[in-house]
Amino acid sequence: MPTPILQTPRLLIKPLQLSDAPEVQKIFPHWEIVRQLNAKVPWPFPNDGVHTFYRDTALPAIERGEEWHWMLRLKDDPRQKVIGSICLVRDGDNNRGFWIAREWQGLGLMTEAAAEVTRFWFKDLQQPILRIKKARDNAASRAISLRQGMRCIAQTDDDYVSGRLPSEQWELTLEMWRETHPKTQR
Repeated sequence: MPTPILQTPRLLIKPLQLSDAPEVQKIFPHWEIVRQLNAKVPWPFPNDGVHTFYRDTALPAIERGEEWHWMLRLKDDPRQKVIGSICLVRDGDNNRGFWIAREWQGLGLMTEAAAEVTRFWFKDLQQPILRIKKARDNAASRAISLRQGMRCIAQTDDDYVSGRLPSEQWELTLEMWRETHPKTQR
C-alpha cells in the first residue's frame, strides 16, 4: 500500500520525499532528539546523513512496501515546514518510530501523529499487533504508549545513540486497540 497523506486536528502527515532532506538535516541532528534513538543512527551525525538515509534506506523500503515514512507539518503553518517524522516498519519487533524537533516537543503533537499512524497500521494495513522498543527512561515516548493503551511486555538492554540502555518492549494488539479507541474505527 502506498504511503497516504494523513491528518489530525493540527497536523498534516505527508509521505517522506527526498526533497525534505535539507530541511530535516537542519532540525534533526541534536543530541536531545537522537540520544534515545536506535544506535543505527550515526553520531556524530554526518552533514549528508538525512539525504543518505532517505535515498539509500527509507525510500527503497517504501518502494518495497516494507515501511511507511511521514513528515509532520502543522496545518496552520503557511510554509508547511517539517517539524518531525514518524514511520511504520512491517517486520520485526519495533514497528513504529518517531522524533519531533525540540521547539515542538511537549505540545501533544506526536501523540496526535502516533494515534493516526496507529489507526493506519490496524485499519488500513490490517496488522494484528504493533510492537515498539524504547529506552526505559524515554518518558515522553512512554507516555504516548500508555495513552494508546499499550502494555509493556518485556525489559531488555539495547543499543541507542547514547549507549547501551535499559529498554522496554511495548505492544498493542488489534483487539486492545479496538477496545480503547472505538472512535477511530472509521
